[in-house]
Amino acid sequence: MSKVLMEVRNHLAFVTINREEQLNCFDYETLLELENIVEDIKLNKEIRVVIFTGKGEKAFSAGADLKERRTLTEKEVRRNVNKIRDVFSMIEELPQPTIAAINGYALGGGFELALVCDFRYAIKTAKIGLTEVSWGIIPGAGGTQRLSRLIGTSKAKELILTARKIDAQQAFELGILNKVVDRMDELSSSAISLAEEIMQNGPLAVTQAKYAINYGSSVDMHTGLAIESKAYEVIIPSKDRIEALEAFREKRPPNFKGE
Repeated sequence: MSKVLMEVRNHLAFVTINREEQLNCFDYETLLELENIVEDIKLNKEIRVVIFTGKGEKAFSAGADLKERRTLTEKEVRRNVNKIRDVFSMIEELPQPTIAAINGYALGGGFELALVCDFRYAIKTAKIGLTEVSWGIIPGAGGTQRLSRLIGTSKAKELILTARKIDAQQAFELGILNKVVDRMDELSSSAISLAEEIMQNGPLAVTQAKYAINYGSSVDMHTGLAIESKAYEVIIPSKDRIEALEAFREKRPPNFKGE
């Protein structure tokens, strides 16, 4: 049985960590499967938005598979840590917008997976935290860096150094989550609704806007504006740009092709 599932419907990809009995934890095989799927998504121009979630109603992902970790040599632990860091960076760098639909526990590596997504929606019963220091380790898949950039260093230190688990409403108030919903069916429909709203727009424009934001946000304003300018240059010769102008003239919705 595949440990990671992917389904594509109407330009929208659904990626599901399929280890429900293990709270969708990441063992090495899961990371390899996820890596292959992410690589396929990156190269698939038909996919315009990606939703990541976990199987079942208990966990988005509870992080690294600690049962597997107990059996690993130090060399294998380094291999696993490097792999999860690299795979999550691949997800962060996907050209398509990504949405984490957090359906339960998002702890350790599970929270780090959510952090690399562009948007985070969660069920109100979700529990979220970077709990690694309680296991005598530290976040190793970007959590120390991405959380501090998202909510500030002081708040990030408070959550990481205490290994505190917070609920969805607290995470929303801290700016970690974009939206909190009451029911599981509402989580799915809300994530799909956001994806559909994004997909109404020009796919090339969406990917270039994401690129400009991601790479411009970590540099000075002058460099960021240069990045934005280069991203705009990609759009000028596109068929989608001309189609949008024609649609405006003809008073109809544009039919974007991603070209």
